[in-house]
Amino acid sequence: MDIKTVGIVGAGQMGNGIAHVFALAGYDVLLNDISEDALRKSLDLIDRNIDRQVSRGKVSEEDKNAALARISTTTKLSDLGVSDLVIEAATERETVKQAIFEDLLPHIQPHTILTSNTSSISITRLASRTDRPEKFMGFHFMNPVPVMQLVELIRGIATDDKTYKTLLGVVEKLGKTTASAEDFPGFIVNRILMPMINEAVYTLYEGVGSVKSIDEAMKLGANHPMGPLELADFIGLDTCLAIMNVLHDGLADTKYRPCPLLTKYVEAGWLGRKTDRGFYDYRGETPVPTR
Repeated sequence: MDIKTVGIVGAGQMGNGIAHVFALAGYDVLLNDISEDALRKSLDLIDRNIDRQVSRGKVSEEDKNAALARISTTTKLSDLGVSDLVIEAATERETVKQAIFEDLLPHIQPHTILTSNTSSISITRLASRTDRPEKFMGFHFMNPVPVMQLVELIRGIATDDKTYKTLLGVVEKLGKTTASAEDFPGFIVNRILMPMINEAVYTLYEGVGSVKSIDEAMKLGANHPMGPLELADFIGLDTCLAIMNVLHDGLADTKYRPCPLLTKYVEAGWLGRKTDRGFYDYRGETPVPTR
């Protein structure tokens, strides 16, 4: 199937990055959010991020202008009905995602492929609430989308080969690389990454090391570009906790039990960079560890 028009639900951190890469790859993009302000901020951010690519010589000014012209915005979910492909990139809560797909169904075309950018929620379960489980897949981009090369493709139990091959072609056109995962909690990346982050929080909780020593140890001792606690702040501690809960609930193994300290930070509203405080305090000139 030839995908030409792409509808994206959610203009947050992931949604605007997905819109960015699709528009640069030549797709017509319709970006949806319930907030006009979020849509305006998203377009401004896309403009600035492509400008950065222009300054580095990765994108021409002509390509930038053409990409921005391909992006339209709307606050009406029903407007996405014209899309060949819909990518849901809303908050990581299953009830929210289910409601979005249920509201979309009366408006989409028979051939429209539905996907979710979920990082951990069951694709089979989300698909079962739609009228086209065979045309439903997990389409998991990494953050930040314009920089990260990987896209996880997750087939639900009913996903057909045509849908899977179509999305393989889309990822190739985006210039990214596919990792195909089975539909189990956390898929591949978060099944491995989140327990590492959770273990780093346990290491802090049990007093084995400070925030600084844990992050320095993993950067200099394991050659990680970012320490696990710094990375958790970048992802969002609420997102990390939500994924750990999905792993714990879905796999029923105590090794996935979220660290109580991670829960405490989320209860405090210290969610990382997006709230200016997490394992680091970002309100000053340079980040300062909070423990």
